[in-house]
This record gives sequence, C-alpha cells and structure tokens, in this order.
Amino acid sequence: MTDNPSTDTAIERPRILIVRLSAIGDVVMASGLIPALRARWPQAHLAWLVEPAAAPLLLHNPRLDELIVWPRDDWRQLWRTHHYLTLLQRFLALRSRLRTGRFDLALDTQGLLKSALWSWFSGAPRRISLIGREGSQHLATERVTRPDERGVPRRMGSEYRVLARHLGAADDAFQPDLAIGTAAREVVRNALRAALASRSTDGRYAVLCPFTTRPQKHWFEDRWIALALRLQDAGLVPVLLGGPGDRDAATRIAAGVPGLVDLTGALKLDESAAAIADAALLVGVDTGLTHMGSALKIPTVALFGSTCPYLDAGVARSSVLYEKLACSPCRRNPTCHGRYDCMRALEVDRVCDEARRVMAMPA
Repeated sequence: MTDNPSTDTAIERPRILIVRLSAIGDVVMASGLIPALRARWPQAHLAWLVEPAAAPLLLHNPRLDELIVWPRDDWRQLWRTHHYLTLLQRFLALRSRLRTGRFDLALDTQGLLKSALWSWFSGAPRRISLIGREGSQHLATERVTRPDERGVPRRMGSEYRVLARHLGAADDAFQPDLAIGTAAREVVRNALRAALASRSTDGRYAVLCPFTTRPQKHWFEDRWIALALRLQDAGLVPVLLGGPGDRDAATRIAAGVPGLVDLTGALKLDESAAAIADAALLVGVDTGLTHMGSALKIPTVALFGSTCPYLDAGVARSSVLYEKLACSPCRRNPTCHGRYDCMRALEVDRVCDEARRVMAMPA
C-alpha cells in the first residue's frame, strides 16, 4: 500500500540514501535492499546511514558506495555533560554531509521519528517512509505499508521486500547481503584454530546463539546443553556466540559441555559474522546472529516463540521452528507466568532432527 505516491525516480544514476539506524537483526534483513537497488539502478550511488553498533555489518560491502555513521551514544553523552555547543557543531556537520550528498531518494526503512528526521535533513526531494510510526510519515513524500499477511508465511525481511518492489526491483533481486572482512575472518580462524585442531572434526563446528535481551525469547539452558552434547556426538564442535552481557549464562552452558568453545563476548560484531560464515550449522533464537545464518546461507535452525519475525527465511537450508499457541506471539507481554510454553514445546529431539535435515541439503 502506498500513500501519496510520486512518480518513479527517473534519474539513470540516482543518489540513494538508506536510513536504517538499528537494530542488528533489522540491518541484516534490510541489507537485501542493496542488491535489489543495485539491480534496479546499476549505476546508482548507494549510501547507508547507521548507528555504530550495526556499522560493522555494512563496512566491507563492496556494493555499498558510502557508509555514514551517526554516533548517537556519543551525542547523548555530550548532552548529559552539557557540551551543547560541541553537540550542535556535530549535528550541523552530519546534516551538512547529508546535504552535500545531493541525494535524489531517501528511504526511511525504520519508520520512526528519529530515522524520518535524518531522511528529511538529507534534503532528498523524494523521501519514502516504510510503515511510518510516531508521525514519521509526515516528513516523507510517500509512505509504503506492509500488506496484511495474516495466515500467510512471511518471508524474512518482508517489509523491505515490499519497499523494493515499490521501487521497481525484481523479487529475486532481494537477497540479504553481508560481506565479511578479511581481518575479521583471520581473527576468528585464529580463535578457533587450536580448539578445532585438537578434535577430530575436520574443522567443522556448529554455532549456537542462545541469547537475547528478552527472557521470553530464550530456549532453556538445559536444552542448549543437551543439544551441544548431541552435536559433539555428531562430530561438530559447539561454539557459543553472544555479547558481553551474556557471559554468565554462557558460562553455565559451557560448564555442562566439556569441549565447547565459548566465544561469548570475545568477538566484535563483524568477527561474529565471520564465525557464522564458516560454520557447518547455526541454531539460535530470535536474535541478529541467527538472522545472519540465513543471510549467509549456512544451514540454520531458528527457534521462535514469543516473537516470530518470519516463517520463511527465503533460503532452502534455513528452517524456522515455531509452535503457534493461542497466546503467541506475545512479543513483550507474556501471559504464561514465566513458563514460556511456546519455547518449551520445542524439544531437543525435534531441533536435532531439523538440524540434520538442513545440513543434508545441498548448498
């Protein structure tokens, strides 16, 4: 659905600004716009405005011409410490950089007021708001909304696919697009070299991504331990990934799996992506790292429950396990009093069977 449609960008080499500031999983899914726009306008100048946390996912992409980083947390610190003049100077510098980019088209793919403001500050004559919340659509010249998909399996990044189609891109041109830097690959290979060399696994490992910021999205620690032990029996070294805040939970899981490699909190974001890219399997909950598995086309099993961002990852070797209950998806408002019945319905045997199935499929 489109509000206030304008004529299509008729410029042969348009300058396009993608605004998707965060979060990591959404940046992964929105990255499909890069090849889609590149297929639609091969000579376009493609720029992306992002916050620092997700910037490493885009930094090495050769199909992206320009990466612009908004250091939002630094600006907040300037505000808290009353460095208002410095903050004003940095705001004006970033706005000037956007203006001098002379963008023909700005895509607010986040649909929030903060992202819409940056789209508007760019001065692009054509500004498209995706979904549009918090009044952000009023700063755009067009608004694209996701169609009603009740009862229809949603594909990964479905809202971004709708935007790509709106701009005239072919459906098959939209593919999540992550590029791994050479340095990040080397860091990961050094981190895993000793662990993999000491095991007769032919260097094959499985990445486990158990952690998010919401407990209702988690699978249970005893099941992660059981899964990791099964993977070891199958000849795979289990490797835990997560952030610094996940270390305590990771330590508990690792204690139950001798030989597990715990890299939780040890890798930067692009290094985590490199670890995923070389894995034989990924199993994870609804987190950005899990979405990377599908984006990088490695065998992936996603465990969804209180949230279900998609049922179809768009690639054959990715599978979503999701038990639809009367209360699911509850998102931020669970009603099961901490039982998390939707995740409890996902048994270890079922996850192992699905892992074997996706790993057996041809690349």
